[in-house]
Amino acid sequence: MASHAAAQRERAPTWRRREILVDLAVAAVVFALSVAILGGRRGGGEGARDLDALGVALAALSSLPLVARRRAPLLVFAITAAASAVLNALDYPPGPPLGPTIALYFLALTPERTRGPKWLTGAAVGGLFVVHAAATGIADDRFPTVALLFGALVWGGAWVVGDRIRERRARVAELEERARRAEREAERDRRLAAAEERTRIARDLHDSAGHAINVILVQAGAARLLSREDPAASQAALETIEEVARETIGEIDQLVRALREDDVAAGRSAVVEPPLGLAALEGLADRHRSAGLDVSVKVHGSRRPLPPALDRTAFRILQEALTNAARHGDGSAEVDITFGRASLDLEVSNPIAAARARGGAGHGVVGMRERAALLGGTLEARRTNGRFRLHAHLPYGGV
Repeated sequence: MASHAAAQRERAPTWRRREILVDLAVAAVVFALSVAILGGRRGGGEGARDLDALGVALAALSSLPLVARRRAPLLVFAITAAASAVLNALDYPPGPPLGPTIALYFLALTPERTRGPKWLTGAAVGGLFVVHAAATGIADDRFPTVALLFGALVWGGAWVVGDRIRERRARVAELEERARRAEREAERDRRLAAAEERTRIARDLHDSAGHAINVILVQAGAARLLSREDPAASQAALETIEEVARETIGEIDQLVRALREDDVAAGRSAVVEPPLGLAALEGLADRHRSAGLDVSVKVHGSRRPLPPALDRTAFRILQEALTNAARHGDGSAEVDITFGRASLDLEVSNPIAAARARGGAGHGVVGMRERAALLGGTLEARRTNGRFRLHAHLPYGGV
């Protein structure tokens, strides 16, 4: 948009010069035609006055002010109409009032905000029309019936044509402004969508890193404790740490690459593979089992393809719930996934460790509840009978 405005500013002087040349040409052509009409009818009417210097001067006044018709359209019309009326009153050969007719057309073509108050425009046009017709009647010494009818036809036609063209230009300008406004709104929506996507990526980054660090912490502790008593188990724990670290680094690298501004500025879009979904749940459970958490997974109902956002959210909620169970629970967790007719229901329960029985919900539950709310769902977390239960209700149509 800024480059478009700069281009318009650069073209403005050229357009102004072109407009001045066009106005000069119009005024010169109208003046030449007016003189030709007056001179061509020399002696054509009884008692008609021959063209002389005064007639040429009045013809100039009735046409040359058209040069300034963009800056003062009403004044230009008043001058040209008054000069034309004087020509008629002095009994110069009658002819079509070209100057005031063209000036009236340009006056109607001018936007209302630049032509002056409506009452002033109406009074000026009506008054000068009467003056012009009266001048013709004075010269002919009779009531100007023909002049009134002819003037109403010519001036009325000029006004109607100019006014219709002005309205059409106004509609076109309004449509162009709407298009520009729609383009600005679309650009704003794209920016908002990009910001929301970056927020989502940052949240995924937090979840992935938090889960990986928790697993690495548990496995590192197990490796330290078993390093002498059970070297094989200690070696397995170290291998799990290596695998989790490698996978997490790869995912973090993808997410961070999508957040880099230099790729966007250079016109390149970072390619981010789809985040994990419920298809990766078994791998997540195995990872926690190897860390010492007894995880059982049960699926109820017929599996069905899930929208990407819902699939991703379900996985992240289960990931966070199992991470909380490993950190604050007492060694086991039960996962129930129900594919209903209209929604996906997730439930994770685990016994609460005695040292954590009085703890609060924590930021993890708040983040999970926010994820569910973004899809039009709900998430409840409660402690009952020494167990922590988390239930997420995610409608299929909430995405």
